[in-house]
Amino acid sequence: MLKHIPRILPPELLKILCEMGHGDTIVLADGNFPAQSMGKQGKVVRMDGHSVSQVLEAVLELFPLDQYVAHPVIFMDRVSGDQADVSAWKEYEKIIRRYEPGRESLIEKKERFAFYEEARRAYAVVATGENRQYANVILKKGCII
Repeated sequence: MLKHIPRILPPELLKILCEMGHGDTIVLADGNFPAQSMGKQGKVVRMDGHSVSQVLEAVLELFPLDQYVAHPVIFMDRVSGDQADVSAWKEYEKIIRRYEPGRESLIEKKERFAFYEEARRAYAVVATGENRQYANVILKKGCII
């Protein structure tokens, strides 16, 4: 056991977060996301019993966001004409702001297939049990300064 480590983070994910360097990305994926096919070039961690919000909160306790890019966080944008509920975004924004206070314009939205291209290049994908649509997030790792 270690102190001050969020309890929901499995050892495999802690190892991945440690291995990642500045500029590497990680996808926190909802239950609809094709995690295994998108993550076949990297690593896939299954956290089916947790929501993206829970994992985002735990990861950001340990993980600095890239301070040298305008948008170190990417959300998957809705497909044109889709009226799916995207309330997850507001929840994620609150969590992100808690860990990155004072930073403006942290978040960018990318069209679904552009998001998939980013995800294919990610160091790792965390597959959650999140059941909300468009609840996927990409985080770009920064430096501890």
